[in-house]
Amino acid sequence: MNAPAGGASRDRRAGREPGRSLRVAVLEGDGIGPEVTAQAVAVLEAVLGMAGAHVDFARAPVGGAALDLTGLPLPAETLDVCLSADAVLLGAVGGPRWEGLPPGRVPEAGLLGLRKAMGLYANVRPVTCYPAIAGSSPLRPERVSGADLVIFRELGGGLYYGLPRYTEDLPGGGERAVDTLVYTTDEIRRLARLAFETALRRRRQVVSVDKANVLDSSRLWRRTVRELASDYPGLTVEHAYVDSFAMALVSRPTRFDVIVTGNMFGDILSDLAACIAGSLGMLASASLGSAGGLYEPVHGSAPDIAGRDAANPLGAILSAAMMCDLSLELPKAAAAVRGAVGLALEAGYRTCDIASGAGGERVVGTRSMGQAVLRCLAEAWKCGPNSAKEAG
Repeated sequence: MNAPAGGASRDRRAGREPGRSLRVAVLEGDGIGPEVTAQAVAVLEAVLGMAGAHVDFARAPVGGAALDLTGLPLPAETLDVCLSADAVLLGAVGGPRWEGLPPGRVPEAGLLGLRKAMGLYANVRPVTCYPAIAGSSPLRPERVSGADLVIFRELGGGLYYGLPRYTEDLPGGGERAVDTLVYTTDEIRRLARLAFETALRRRRQVVSVDKANVLDSSRLWRRTVRELASDYPGLTVEHAYVDSFAMALVSRPTRFDVIVTGNMFGDILSDLAACIAGSLGMLASASLGSAGGLYEPVHGSAPDIAGRDAANPLGAILSAAMMCDLSLELPKAAAAVRGAVGLALEAGYRTCDIASGAGGERVVGTRSMGQAVLRCLAEAWKCGPNSAKEAG
């Protein structure tokens, strides 16, 4: 994908000077997090070596792993490591082991706290259908072939952060739960601007997704996006209701380029978009804000397959590619990683979630898929940004 503007303080396209020391915080997290993160770190270490960059990986616990060690989902030491790093690579958090804990002590509270402390307000989720695995999608191959879109999800506001939020007992029995959906003009504007700047370097098409026929917060969202769009006459900016857009996303995915939406809608739509890519295991993400960036696969901790060498590491590896592009300012390294993923898929390597049963597939585990990408990395680096068409 073309890099979003505004995620780093310097011009990313200039690249970092060779030999510069980089610091990456590695939070393996829970479930399959340690397994997929290990493969992403191996690929990242290799490609940064090719780029002549020295990297220091600083590991720290978060989520359920941190709860087990310290009693807190986000220990102060972990936060310090993250705030002093150039970027953070996260595996996943959560799992049934920690269900039933108070809201502020569940593993997910560690992730929300990290997003808040780092000032992360934009979650960027590219969705690409690699031609080699178009047949792995639950949608028809001709429907997803050529799909290449990016979802900008607002990350710091909305229903997940709004106050008040509480659960109370009702006098006659039962309970009442309250969550508050709040957005401000500034929160909407800063995300929309990031999406618009990215669209200028892509196909110049933006769809803003809301529920303005029902929600006051969405009516503010639509007004704000429409006003900002007047500053970008070179873009085509459309507005869509989230319910009808969900149907359009899976029925006509190649029609869309840049999508911008709120926190909860973006959370749901980006998971839905996994069917375009073939699996949740293929989706990478970057969370950008005022202090570095947080990079994580979309798939979650998947505790049911943890420890079985069955997880797809490509979402984590592609998240590392996004890190190279957006925080480490090494676009050639980013292109090489994406190219290596494409070459590994073209060679037939599949984890079980993207295996279609077609002839010529080599169904492998987490470690073997990571090794396949590593073997393709040198060729992808040599071929440059167009290797395997970079993003499929």
